Amino acid sequence: MAASNKTIGKQGEELAVDFLKKHHYHIIQQNYRCPFGEIDIIARKKNVLVFVEVKTRRSSSCGLPQEAIHERKQRTIAQVALAFMQHYRLEGIPARFDVVAVHLTQHGQHLELIENAFELPF
Repeated sequence: MAASNKTIGKQGEELAVDFLKKHHYHIIQQNYRCPFGEIDIIARKKNVLVFVEVKTRRSSSCGLPQEAIHERKQRTIAQVALAFMQHYRLEGIPARFDVVAVHLTQHGQHLELIENAFELPF
């Protein structure tokens, strides 16, 4: 029986957290939700606040995982990031948007970190 997209996504996020920790990211929060939407992972690397979107794919038939983060999704992530920063009074702190692309295949897994994946789209 094939795993659901939700299960695959959760597996990808767990792999991404371990991967980020190995790359010296300090995980602040996972699955931060507000009325605007959700951010998968909020972390800190050195003095930068990093908002991380995780995309997981079992095959490339629908394209690369990172290609699913289109402009509308970028705007949503940015709105949630701004809400997080305002809520915790972190305005003015250096911040960026990273993507972790997770490829799950029958031969194993491959994770790709894309730092500064996109700028604020507005």
